[in-house]
Amino acid sequence: MPVHCQQSPVLAGSAALATLGALILYLGEPSGYGKYTGSLSTAAHLPARAAWFLQELPSFAVPAGMLVGQPRALLAQPESVLLGLFCAHYFHRTFVYAFLNRGRPFPLGILFKGSVFCMGNGLLQGYYLTYCADYPAEWYTDIRFILGVFLFILGMGINIHSDYILCQLRKPGEIIYKIPQGGLFTYVSGANFLGEIIEWIGFALATWSLPALAFAFFSLCFLGLRAFHHHRFYLKIFKDYPKFRKALIPFIF
Repeated sequence: MPVHCQQSPVLAGSAALATLGALILYLGEPSGYGKYTGSLSTAAHLPARAAWFLQELPSFAVPAGMLVGQPRALLAQPESVLLGLFCAHYFHRTFVYAFLNRGRPFPLGILFKGSVFCMGNGLLQGYYLTYCADYPAEWYTDIRFILGVFLFILGMGINIHSDYILCQLRKPGEIIYKIPQGGLFTYVSGANFLGEIIEWIGFALATWSLPALAFAFFSLCFLGLRAFHHHRFYLKIFKDYPKFRKALIPFIF
């Protein structure tokens, strides 16, 4: 392990991530944005596009800054490649998804909490892969790396495709809700969430690290719960909502 790696912040950050995920699952309440935004007349808010950009930006900027600071000779190492995958996800979330978003205005309180989380998680994942991870030369041929990267790319593809479907549901200026159709939405209400969960499970497998495992667990708790709430919402407002469609896992849940 590199001598400049400090294990205590890695362990503390990972424990905090896992604990936060468990707490969210225990409380069982939907986070107050999107469909669950309260009255916009009583809370400060920003347009969805600006809010998503500001919230997701730290998750890209912090690890990307660490990656750019690496010596060129290390950029082909597994640590840098894996951190590059993390940055790729958040590049899309920050610079593409944010500007396609047609969601409801975003409460500033939720934006602040989301930004703090993204900053902390970006720092945790970036710090571990930059200063602590020390993969052997043959890691590229390890089954954990190969399967993990495959799952990451698969999940990212599902996530992007599903988000595109959602973004196309409304015309500019529309605020009505519609039933998403196509892709994995044929089988689950939370196709976008399922894709992202698969991504971070793959990332955890490819990095074989405690911080990535903690983040995958947090994502499963937070996004899985959100998929459940979305499914319940759709069933409530659409009488013709497909009865065979599950919340998150096709044919199961």
